[in-house]
Amino acid sequence: MGVNRDASARRLGKGPDRPVVSEAERARVLAALAAVDCVVLFDEDTPLELIRRLRPDVLVKGADYAPAAIVGGKEVEGWGGRVVRVPLVKDKSTTNLLAKLRGR
Repeated sequence: MGVNRDASARRLGKGPDRPVVSEAERARVLAALAAVDCVVLFDEDTPLELIRRLRPDVLVKGADYAPAAIVGGKEVEGWGGRVVRVPLVKDKSTTNLLAKLRGR
């Protein structure tokens, strides 16, 4: 599983107070999942090179991404893997949590 490094996450425009959870903590939580074989931190803005190097069997993204917008999706499907879009949980996001904490 690829996880953006903190600097990469900040460059993606979520704000200077992001990420809230450090890259090490995010990686540790994901590594504890039974379905995850490996966690790799990456510093690029997209995981395309990592996907090409690791050649995963499954690429998972949130359902808010259109299939054509999923970086690496064509590559994964090209070598016989599959792309899975996971439904989002309504009102459960770091953005919503931060807004609540700020009293918005």
